[in-house]
Amino acid sequence: MMKIRAAVARFTHGPLSLETLEIGEPQADEILVRVVATGVCHTDIVVRDGMLPTPLPVVLGHEGAGIVERVGSAVTKVVPGDHVVMTFDSCGGCPSCQDHAPSYCHEFFPRNFFATRTDGSTALAKEGEVIHSHFFGQSSFASHAICHERNIVKVPKDVSLELLGPLACGVQTGAGAVINALKVGVGKSFAVFGSGSVGLSAIMAAKAIGATTVIAVDMNDERLAFAQEVGATHTLNPKNINTAAAIMEITGHGLDYALDTTGLGPVIKGAVLSLAPRGTCGVLGASAPGSEIVLDEVHFMSGGRRLIGIVEGEADPDTFIPTLIRLYQQGRFPFDKMVKFYPMERINDAIADSESGITIKPIVRMESGSQ
Repeated sequence: MMKIRAAVARFTHGPLSLETLEIGEPQADEILVRVVATGVCHTDIVVRDGMLPTPLPVVLGHEGAGIVERVGSAVTKVVPGDHVVMTFDSCGGCPSCQDHAPSYCHEFFPRNFFATRTDGSTALAKEGEVIHSHFFGQSSFASHAICHERNIVKVPKDVSLELLGPLACGVQTGAGAVINALKVGVGKSFAVFGSGSVGLSAIMAAKAIGATTVIAVDMNDERLAFAQEVGATHTLNPKNINTAAAIMEITGHGLDYALDTTGLGPVIKGAVLSLAPRGTCGVLGASAPGSEIVLDEVHFMSGGRRLIGIVEGEADPDTFIPTLIRLYQQGRFPFDKMVKFYPMERINDAIADSESGITIKPIVRMESGSQ
């Protein structure tokens, strides 16, 4: 058993504790990665706070980037020394996975939230105490993580590895919603409701693919200013204006595409009311289990409008993450502008700054000066 350093969630709503743990050898289909850096995502916070049935104690983290150290005997996708990003896990065999739609894997929930291998075992322990691992197939709030071929993506070595972790979830979710799910086209109008890291990633993607009207809606004026810096053509603060009326004035007929990142029923209803006939609104999450969406049925039906759920940007990570990297290298997808780095010792500060909105996208470095 190898000794590693990890941030352990032991108590609901409590701070993570930095601890020395033991990690087992990778199994035949597993990969041991030395984690260089990991993004902090809203989902980590939701799970820490007990809103999903992930068992404690657990090592969270699901936007890991690092270097392959060891591979199991059945692994052929990567070799030691490869630079990689770890993303969400999937089974590879269900109808969705066979259709290259792994974000809708029939086993998505257990493989990503149950924090064990499929046989119920874990890779982590502390002096005989079971510590749950394999959160999103990785548990990357740690110096080392074990993942699978299905959720590892090889990335080029000529781009800063410590920057790439957020492409695994938050950035992929926002950009993929625009490019893969909504398929926003050149010259179309698009609005995102909620300008956090996911919403801002969507704005960057909309600009990159040629949407000509890109509207950011948020109650934080600083976020709106930043949205304009990275691609929004218009910004709206619902505290100061009737959003639906303003969108109609900007577009003339309503939106071709809208994206909600808040999970709030009233906001989603407003986004749908802002759609033009045949417009589509995507929804990325729910505020709580059992949340409901109420729509104006006549408005929704009579205009042929559509409402769709979206998970992980409907991405096939093996192809989509390298695409985002190329767009970044070309200067067309500047997601690096919204990140701030923290040392592992300050992981709780990174989480708190994400919750408060001080930092748009925190990235935790496992070691100072890691590249």
